[in-house]
Amino acid sequence: MKDYDKDSAMEEMELTIFDLVIVKNATNNFSRNNKLGEGGFGPVFKGTLLDGQEIAVKRLSETSRQGREEFKNEVKLIAKLQHRNLVKLLGCCIEGEEKLLIYEYMPNKSLDFFTFDKTRWKLLDWHRRFHIIEGIARGLLYLHQDSRLRIIHRDLKVSNILLDSDMNPKISDFGLARTFGREQSPTNTNRVVGTYGYMPPEYAINGLFSVKSDVFNFGVIILEIVSGKRNRGFSLGGLGHNLLGYAWRLWVKGRPLELIDKSLYDSCGPSQVLRCIHVGLLCVQQLPEDRPNTSTVVLMLVSDTFLPQPKQPGFCTERNPYEAESSSRKESNYSGNEITTTIIDPR
Repeated sequence: MKDYDKDSAMEEMELTIFDLVIVKNATNNFSRNNKLGEGGFGPVFKGTLLDGQEIAVKRLSETSRQGREEFKNEVKLIAKLQHRNLVKLLGCCIEGEEKLLIYEYMPNKSLDFFTFDKTRWKLLDWHRRFHIIEGIARGLLYLHQDSRLRIIHRDLKVSNILLDSDMNPKISDFGLARTFGREQSPTNTNRVVGTYGYMPPEYAINGLFSVKSDVFNFGVIILEIVSGKRNRGFSLGGLGHNLLGYAWRLWVKGRPLELIDKSLYDSCGPSQVLRCIHVGLLCVQQLPEDRPNTSTVVLMLVSDTFLPQPKQPGFCTERNPYEAESSSRKESNYSGNEITTTIIDPR
Protein backbone atom coordinates (compact mmCIF):
# COMPACT_ATOMS: atom_id res chain seq x y z
CA MET A 1 0.00 0.00 0.00
CA LYS A 2 2.95 2.37 0.42
CA ASP A 3 3.18 2.77 -3.36
CA TYR A 4 -0.25 4.39 -3.55
CA ASP A 5 -0.41 8.18 -3.64
CA LYS A 6 -3.71 10.03 -3.83
CA ASP A 7 -3.70 10.43 -7.61
CA SER A 8 -2.91 6.80 -8.40
CA ALA A 9 -5.45 5.60 -5.83
CA MET A 10 -8.13 7.83 -7.36
CA GLU A 11 -7.39 6.54 -10.85
CA GLU A 12 -7.15 2.84 -10.04
CA MET A 13 -9.88 2.58 -7.41
CA GLU A 14 -12.35 4.98 -9.04
CA LEU A 15 -13.09 6.29 -5.58
CA THR A 16 -13.22 9.57 -3.66
CA ILE A 17 -10.10 10.11 -1.55
CA PHE A 18 -10.68 11.81 1.81
CA ASP A 19 -8.05 13.90 3.58
CA LEU A 20 -7.06 12.50 6.94
CA VAL A 21 -7.75 15.83 8.65
CA ILE A 22 -11.36 15.74 7.43
CA VAL A 23 -11.86 12.20 8.74
CA LYS A 24 -10.28 13.03 12.10
CA ASN A 25 -12.51 16.05 12.50
CA ALA A 26 -15.58 14.03 11.54
CA THR A 27 -14.84 11.33 14.15
CA ASN A 28 -13.53 13.69 16.84
CA ASN A 29 -10.07 12.21 16.30
CA PHE A 30 -11.39 8.63 16.47
CA SER A 31 -12.93 9.25 19.85
CA ARG A 32 -13.87 6.24 21.93
CA ASN A 33 -17.33 7.77 22.26
CA ASN A 34 -17.70 7.54 18.48
CA LYS A 35 -16.68 3.90 18.26
CA LEU A 36 -19.39 1.69 16.75
CA GLY A 37 -17.66 -1.65 17.07
CA GLU A 38 -14.70 -3.72 15.96
CA GLY A 39 -14.16 -6.60 13.56
CA GLY A 40 -11.30 -8.54 12.03
CA PHE A 41 -10.31 -5.48 10.02
CA GLY A 42 -10.19 -3.07 12.95
CA PRO A 43 -12.39 -0.54 14.77
CA VAL A 44 -15.30 1.30 13.15
CA PHE A 45 -16.19 4.87 14.11
CA LYS A 46 -19.18 7.07 13.49
CA GLY A 47 -18.45 10.46 11.98
CA THR A 48 -20.24 13.55 10.74
CA LEU A 49 -18.90 15.58 7.82
CA LEU A 50 -19.15 19.37 7.68
CA ASP A 51 -22.23 19.15 5.45
CA GLY A 52 -23.99 17.04 8.09
CA GLN A 53 -23.64 13.70 6.31
CA GLU A 54 -23.13 10.83 8.73
CA ILE A 55 -20.44 8.29 7.88
CA ALA A 56 -18.93 5.10 9.24
CA VAL A 57 -15.13 4.95 9.20
CA LYS A 58 -13.36 1.60 9.19
CA ARG A 59 -9.79 1.98 10.44
CA LEU A 60 -7.19 -0.66 9.67
CA SER A 61 -5.77 -1.82 12.97
CA GLU A 62 -2.04 -2.46 13.32
CA THR A 63 -2.94 -5.78 14.92
CA SER A 64 -5.58 -6.67 12.31
CA ARG A 65 -5.48 -10.28 11.12
CA GLN A 66 -6.70 -9.12 7.74
CA GLY A 67 -4.16 -6.42 6.94
CA ARG A 68 -3.20 -4.35 3.94
CA GLU A 69 -3.98 -6.86 1.21
CA GLU A 70 -7.53 -7.24 2.49
CA PHE A 71 -7.85 -3.45 2.71
CA LYS A 72 -6.74 -3.08 -0.90
CA ASN A 73 -9.00 -5.95 -1.94
CA GLU A 74 -12.08 -4.44 -0.29
CA VAL A 75 -11.48 -1.03 -1.85
CA LYS A 76 -10.98 -2.42 -5.35
CA LEU A 77 -14.04 -4.63 -5.21
CA ILE A 78 -16.71 -2.64 -3.43
CA ALA A 79 -15.85 0.64 -5.17
CA LYS A 80 -17.23 -0.90 -8.37
CA LEU A 81 -20.42 -2.31 -6.85
CA GLN A 82 -23.79 -0.58 -6.71
CA HIS A 83 -26.87 -2.33 -5.34
CA ARG A 84 -29.52 -1.40 -2.77
CA ASN A 85 -28.57 -4.44 -0.69
CA LEU A 86 -24.83 -3.72 -0.59
CA VAL A 87 -23.31 -1.16 1.72
CA LYS A 88 -22.08 1.89 -0.19
CA LEU A 89 -18.41 2.80 0.02
CA LEU A 90 -18.09 6.60 -0.11
CA GLY A 91 -14.32 6.78 -0.25
CA CYS A 92 -11.05 5.95 1.43
CA CYS A 93 -8.10 7.64 3.07
CA ILE A 94 -4.51 6.47 2.63
CA GLU A 95 -2.01 8.72 4.45
CA GLY A 96 1.14 7.48 6.14
CA GLU A 97 0.23 4.49 8.28
CA GLU A 98 -3.48 5.31 8.25
CA LYS A 99 -5.68 3.14 6.03
CA LEU A 100 -9.35 4.13 6.29
CA LEU A 101 -12.55 3.13 4.50
CA ILE A 102 -15.46 5.56 4.60
CA TYR A 103 -18.95 4.08 4.27
CA GLU A 104 -22.50 5.31 4.43
CA TYR A 105 -23.65 5.20 8.04
CA MET A 106 -26.13 2.48 8.99
CA PRO A 107 -28.13 3.72 12.01
CA ASN A 108 -29.46 0.28 12.96
CA LYS A 109 -26.00 -1.27 13.12
CA SER A 110 -25.66 -4.92 12.07
CA LEU A 111 -28.11 -7.79 12.03
CA ASP A 112 -26.40 -9.57 14.90
CA PHE A 113 -27.15 -6.53 17.08
CA PHE A 114 -30.78 -7.68 16.87
CA THR A 115 -30.61 -11.38 16.09
CA PHE A 116 -29.19 -12.72 19.32
CA ASP A 117 -30.52 -10.15 21.77
CA LYS A 118 -33.74 -11.23 23.49
CA THR A 119 -35.02 -7.67 23.87
CA ARG A 120 -34.02 -6.09 20.55
CA TRP A 121 -34.96 -9.20 18.56
CA LYS A 122 -38.60 -8.67 19.50
CA LEU A 123 -38.54 -5.43 17.51
CA LEU A 124 -38.39 -7.48 14.30
CA ASP A 125 -41.65 -9.17 13.44
CA TRP A 126 -41.79 -11.86 10.79
CA HIS A 127 -42.55 -9.40 7.99
CA ARG A 128 -39.31 -7.53 8.67
CA ARG A 129 -37.30 -10.70 9.11
CA PHE A 130 -38.49 -12.05 5.77
CA HIS A 131 -37.74 -8.67 4.18
CA ILE A 132 -34.18 -8.99 5.51
CA ILE A 133 -33.81 -12.57 4.26
CA GLU A 134 -35.05 -11.61 0.79
CA GLY A 135 -32.82 -8.53 0.66
CA ILE A 136 -29.70 -10.53 1.55
CA ALA A 137 -30.58 -13.05 -1.17
CA ARG A 138 -30.99 -10.30 -3.77
CA GLY A 139 -27.69 -8.71 -2.78
CA LEU A 140 -25.97 -12.06 -3.06
CA LEU A 141 -27.56 -12.66 -6.47
CA TYR A 142 -26.12 -9.34 -7.65
CA LEU A 143 -22.66 -10.35 -6.46
CA HIS A 144 -22.79 -13.79 -8.08
CA GLN A 145 -24.55 -13.02 -11.32
CA ASP A 146 -25.31 -9.38 -12.13
CA SER A 147 -22.30 -7.32 -11.06
CA ARG A 148 -19.44 -6.45 -13.38
CA LEU A 149 -16.92 -8.36 -11.29
CA ARG A 150 -18.94 -11.42 -10.14
CA ILE A 151 -17.87 -11.92 -6.56
CA ILE A 152 -17.74 -14.67 -3.95
CA HIS A 153 -18.02 -12.97 -0.56
CA ARG A 154 -16.50 -15.81 1.54
CA ASP A 155 -17.50 -14.34 4.91
CA LEU A 156 -21.25 -13.83 4.79
CA LYS A 157 -22.67 -13.78 8.32
CA VAL A 158 -25.16 -11.82 10.41
CA SER A 159 -22.53 -9.38 11.69
CA ASN A 160 -21.68 -8.48 8.08
CA ILE A 161 -25.29 -7.57 7.31
CA LEU A 162 -25.90 -3.89 8.10
CA LEU A 163 -29.36 -2.35 8.53
CA ASP A 164 -30.35 1.12 7.35
CA SER A 165 -32.97 3.39 8.92
CA ASP A 166 -35.75 1.37 7.25
CA MET A 167 -34.23 -1.97 8.29
CA ASN A 168 -33.14 -2.73 4.73
CA PRO A 169 -30.23 -5.21 4.80
CA LYS A 170 -26.91 -4.33 3.19
CA ILE A 171 -24.07 -6.81 2.76
CA SER A 172 -20.74 -5.44 3.98
CA ASP A 173 -17.10 -6.39 4.59
CA PHE A 174 -15.51 -7.48 1.32
CA GLY A 175 -11.96 -7.91 2.61
CA LEU A 176 -12.02 -11.68 2.00
CA ALA A 177 -14.05 -11.58 -1.23
CA ARG A 178 -12.78 -13.02 -4.51
CA THR A 179 -13.80 -12.55 -8.11
CA PHE A 180 -14.56 -15.51 -10.36
CA GLY A 181 -15.22 -16.28 -14.01
CA ARG A 182 -18.43 -17.41 -15.62
CA GLU A 183 -17.55 -21.08 -15.32
CA GLN A 184 -18.02 -20.84 -11.51
CA SER A 185 -15.64 -23.75 -10.97
CA PRO A 186 -14.43 -24.31 -7.38
CA THR A 187 -11.20 -22.52 -6.47
CA ASN A 188 -8.61 -23.74 -4.00
CA THR A 189 -6.85 -21.63 -1.39
CA ASN A 190 -4.00 -22.49 0.95
CA ARG A 191 -5.19 -19.90 3.47
CA VAL A 192 -8.59 -20.80 4.87
CA VAL A 193 -10.18 -17.74 6.44
CA GLY A 194 -13.69 -17.07 7.58
CA THR A 195 -15.94 -17.48 10.59
CA TYR A 196 -16.75 -20.46 12.79
CA GLY A 197 -20.25 -21.76 12.21
CA TYR A 198 -20.68 -20.37 8.68
CA MET A 199 -18.06 -22.06 6.53
CA PRO A 200 -19.09 -25.08 4.44
CA PRO A 201 -17.26 -28.43 4.75
CA GLU A 202 -15.43 -28.28 1.40
CA TYR A 203 -13.89 -24.94 2.35
CA ALA A 204 -13.05 -25.61 6.00
CA ILE A 205 -11.45 -28.98 5.24
CA ASN A 206 -10.06 -28.71 1.70
CA GLY A 207 -9.88 -24.96 1.05
CA LEU A 208 -12.32 -25.17 -1.88
CA PHE A 209 -14.65 -22.22 -2.35
CA SER A 210 -17.24 -21.28 -4.95
CA VAL A 211 -20.57 -19.46 -5.15
CA LYS A 212 -21.99 -22.48 -3.30
CA SER A 213 -19.85 -21.47 -0.30
CA ASP A 214 -21.80 -18.23 -0.04
CA VAL A 215 -25.04 -20.19 -0.46
CA PHE A 216 -24.07 -22.30 2.57
CA ASN A 217 -23.37 -19.12 4.56
CA PHE A 218 -26.76 -17.77 3.56
CA GLY A 219 -28.52 -20.95 4.64
CA VAL A 220 -27.00 -20.62 8.10
CA ILE A 221 -28.18 -16.99 8.25
CA ILE A 222 -31.75 -17.98 7.31
CA LEU A 223 -31.91 -20.55 10.10
CA GLU A 224 -30.43 -18.06 12.59
CA ILE A 225 -32.98 -15.40 11.62
CA VAL A 226 -35.89 -17.81 11.94
CA SER A 227 -34.76 -19.24 15.27
CA GLY A 228 -32.99 -16.30 16.90
CA LYS A 229 -30.18 -18.72 17.80
CA ARG A 230 -26.53 -18.86 16.79
CA ASN A 231 -25.36 -21.88 14.83
CA ARG A 232 -22.07 -21.93 16.65
CA GLY A 233 -22.41 -22.60 20.35
CA PHE A 234 -25.97 -23.89 20.08
CA SER A 235 -26.56 -27.02 22.15
CA LEU A 236 -29.55 -29.18 22.90
CA GLY A 237 -29.60 -31.56 25.84
CA GLY A 238 -26.02 -32.70 25.35
CA LEU A 239 -26.81 -34.28 21.98
CA GLY A 240 -23.96 -32.42 20.29
CA HIS A 241 -26.16 -30.79 17.68
CA ASN A 242 -25.50 -27.27 16.52
CA LEU A 243 -28.35 -25.22 15.06
CA LEU A 244 -28.07 -26.96 11.69
CA GLY A 245 -28.27 -30.35 13.34
CA TYR A 246 -31.23 -29.29 15.47
CA ALA A 247 -33.10 -27.91 12.44
CA TRP A 248 -32.38 -31.12 10.53
CA ARG A 249 -33.56 -33.28 13.43
CA LEU A 250 -36.85 -31.34 13.59
CA TRP A 251 -37.24 -31.63 9.81
CA VAL A 252 -36.77 -35.40 9.83
CA LYS A 253 -39.29 -35.73 12.66
CA GLY A 254 -41.83 -33.61 10.76
CA ARG A 255 -41.75 -30.77 13.31
CA PRO A 256 -39.73 -28.02 11.55
CA LEU A 257 -41.91 -25.18 12.85
CA GLU A 258 -40.60 -25.85 16.36
CA LEU A 259 -37.48 -24.04 15.20
CA ILE A 260 -39.34 -20.71 15.13
CA ASP A 261 -38.40 -18.03 17.64
CA LYS A 262 -41.29 -17.75 20.12
CA SER A 263 -41.56 -14.00 19.60
CA LEU A 264 -42.71 -14.70 16.01
CA TYR A 265 -45.79 -16.74 16.84
CA ASP A 266 -48.22 -13.84 16.58
CA SER A 267 -46.76 -12.25 13.43
CA CYS A 268 -45.70 -15.07 11.15
CA GLY A 269 -47.47 -17.02 8.46
CA PRO A 270 -46.53 -20.68 9.03
CA SER A 271 -46.33 -21.51 5.32
CA GLN A 272 -43.80 -18.73 4.60
CA VAL A 273 -41.70 -19.57 7.65
CA LEU A 274 -41.74 -23.25 6.67
CA ARG A 275 -40.59 -22.33 3.16
CA CYS A 276 -37.70 -20.32 4.61
CA ILE A 277 -36.65 -23.22 6.83
CA HIS A 278 -36.88 -25.53 3.82
CA VAL A 279 -34.74 -23.18 1.68
CA GLY A 280 -32.25 -22.77 4.52
CA LEU A 281 -31.80 -26.54 4.78
CA LEU A 282 -31.36 -26.82 1.01
CA CYS A 283 -28.61 -24.20 1.19
CA VAL A 284 -26.62 -25.96 3.92
CA GLN A 285 -26.55 -29.43 2.38
CA GLN A 286 -23.26 -31.27 2.70
CA LEU A 287 -22.31 -31.37 -0.99
CA PRO A 288 -21.97 -28.12 -2.97
CA GLU A 289 -23.63 -29.67 -6.03
CA ASP A 290 -26.77 -30.37 -3.99
CA ARG A 291 -27.16 -26.74 -2.94
CA PRO A 292 -29.23 -24.42 -5.16
CA ASN A 293 -27.55 -21.53 -6.95
CA THR A 294 -28.40 -18.02 -5.87
CA SER A 295 -30.94 -17.27 -8.59
CA THR A 296 -32.82 -20.43 -7.64
CA VAL A 297 -32.69 -19.42 -3.96
CA VAL A 298 -34.34 -16.07 -4.74
CA LEU A 299 -37.01 -17.80 -6.83
CA MET A 300 -37.67 -20.32 -4.06
CA LEU A 301 -38.14 -17.55 -1.50
CA VAL A 302 -40.52 -15.32 -3.47
CA SER A 303 -42.64 -17.86 -5.36
CA ASP A 304 -44.51 -21.10 -4.83
CA THR A 305 -42.06 -23.07 -6.93
CA PHE A 306 -41.52 -26.73 -6.04
CA LEU A 307 -38.87 -27.37 -3.38
CA PRO A 308 -36.94 -30.66 -3.42
CA GLN A 309 -36.35 -32.55 -0.20
CA PRO A 310 -33.13 -31.46 1.51
CA LYS A 311 -30.34 -33.85 2.34
CA GLN A 312 -28.49 -33.87 5.65
CA PRO A 313 -26.55 -30.64 6.34
CA GLY A 314 -22.81 -30.41 6.55
CA PHE A 315 -21.34 -29.75 9.99
CA CYS A 316 -24.49 -30.58 11.92
CA THR A 317 -22.73 -31.70 15.11
CA GLU A 318 -19.90 -30.21 17.13
CA ARG A 319 -16.68 -31.88 16.02
CA ASN A 320 -13.34 -30.80 14.62
CA PRO A 321 -13.31 -31.05 10.80
CA TYR A 322 -9.65 -32.02 10.70
CA GLU A 323 -10.28 -34.90 13.09
CA ALA A 324 -13.27 -35.87 11.00
CA GLU A 325 -11.17 -35.83 7.85
CA SER A 326 -8.71 -38.25 9.46
CA SER A 327 -11.57 -40.47 10.54
CA SER A 328 -12.98 -40.52 7.03
CA ARG A 329 -9.81 -42.17 5.76
CA LYS A 330 -10.42 -45.01 8.22
CA GLU A 331 -14.13 -45.49 7.57
CA SER A 332 -15.28 -45.92 4.00
CA ASN A 333 -18.89 -45.17 4.91
CA TYR A 334 -18.04 -42.01 6.75
CA SER A 335 -20.26 -38.99 6.18
CA GLY A 336 -18.74 -35.51 6.63
CA ASN A 337 -21.95 -34.41 8.31
CA GLU A 338 -20.57 -35.16 11.73
CA ILE A 339 -18.31 -32.13 11.93
CA THR A 340 -18.19 -28.42 12.64
CA THR A 341 -15.75 -25.78 11.54
CA THR A 342 -12.27 -25.31 12.85
CA ILE A 343 -10.21 -23.01 10.67
CA ILE A 344 -6.70 -21.75 10.24
CA ASP A 345 -7.48 -18.03 10.47
CA PRO A 346 -10.83 -17.65 12.28
CA ARG A 347 -12.30 -14.14 12.63
